[in-house]
Amino acid sequence: MLLRIDPASPVPLFAQLAESIRLDVVGGAVKPGDRLPSAREVASSLEINLHTVLRAYQVLRDEGLVDLRPGRGAVVTAQATSYSELGESIPKLVARARQLGLSVSALTAIIRQEYNS
Repeated sequence: MLLRIDPASPVPLFAQLAESIRLDVVGGAVKPGDRLPSAREVASSLEINLHTVLRAYQVLRDEGLVDLRPGRGAVVTAQATSYSELGESIPKLVARARQLGLSVSALTAIIRQEYNS
């Protein structure tokens, strides 16, 4: 798992970290039952505050994507399977949008509209 953050981004670090983990789940790099690195390890390797990592893990816990267990750390839940299934359908959607000549912004607008309806 490669955790990615951009300190120059206006997006808060905890949100970037949570998104990075979600992307790894969608991409299949992280599966149900996998243990995430300890918050201390992540904080040290990314040179960010421990509480930032803990907040990202709590966001993922609140979404049901990870289970935080004392002594065991953050463990990916079975819900990750649903994320992986979504990840499998996205390339098909993008390929179809390309065939239709839709731009990224048009596809994004369609997804936003559907998501908000």
